[in-house]
Amino acid sequence: MTFYDDIYPFYPLQRTSFIFSGGLLTIILVFLVLAVSLLLILPGIRGKSRLFWMFRIIISLFIGVVIVALNFTNDWAEARMTTNTTYKSFSNAVVNAEIGLHVGLYGINVTLKGKPVVQLNETIDYNEMFSWHDTIEEEYEEALEKGLPNPILYIAEKFTMSSPCGLIFQYRYSGRYASATLWTAFCCWLLANILFSMPVILYAGYMLLATAAFIFFSMASFSTIMNVPQCVFSIGTDSFETQYSHSFWLALATGVLCTIIGILVVMFNFMMPEKMKEAFSVGVDSYEDEDVSYGEGYLNTVFLDGVTISPLTSTVKAEHI
Repeated sequence: MTFYDDIYPFYPLQRTSFIFSGGLLTIILVFLVLAVSLLLILPGIRGKSRLFWMFRIIISLFIGVVIVALNFTNDWAEARMTTNTTYKSFSNAVVNAEIGLHVGLYGINVTLKGKPVVQLNETIDYNEMFSWHDTIEEEYEEALEKGLPNPILYIAEKFTMSSPCGLIFQYRYSGRYASATLWTAFCCWLLANILFSMPVILYAGYMLLATAAFIFFSMASFSTIMNVPQCVFSIGTDSFETQYSHSFWLALATGVLCTIIGILVVMFNFMMPEKMKEAFSVGVDSYEDEDVSYGEGYLNTVFLDGVTISPLTSTVKAEHI
């Protein structure tokens, strides 16, 4: 037996860890509801156009939800390792755990999971979020008060203003510009969808190319963190550095998709503009009256006695009663 069983009185036993971004969940639900609402109109579309509209709705909403969601994901860059490390301050207890660092545009997410999960009579499974919207110092102080494990505190400290690594300046500004360009890409995506419903398909293709360009700009902005000297995270006898992760590659794939669609729209608009307008159901005028023939007709002279008939400009005649 040790003093308080290695649990110090100023360490609260209950903790609230970051599990899933509420903003990200809201975005996904909103786009899912929008997708279901738009897909409900498909039965009212006849012929082969139904399949085209289905793919158009799905691809367009996929691009939109990815652009918005990338602002709130926490895996633009990440690093993880498994090592033996001290668990908490004022204690020599060592645990074997997997430590993960996940970097987003607005903050970092630090994970700590024991191997096995239950060690020292405690469940070691932490998932903590540190945001730098205003300052990360306050959240770091709260983490100290909660008595979070040493590896989490060590990584969070690297992103504070007082850290000699200066990671907060690198990641905050690169993330800020990356987020701004992503929101610009989202505006371009909205304009592209509006233009697709108008007889200006060419400009809709240009806006898709602009969407792709701003997505690539956001990637380039975030990539600037890799061009500065990296701060090595040393925990126990091991160390790790961050590398690009899922969100970065998803942004790349979405940018390439927008580029391909934009190029195809522009190319086909020059090659077959009428077919493009017909495919998107825009700019297709109704049949002109002079182009419509209803066949041979007859006039009923019984009802036309004394009636002056003006010359008709069309080929339509009154039907014989």
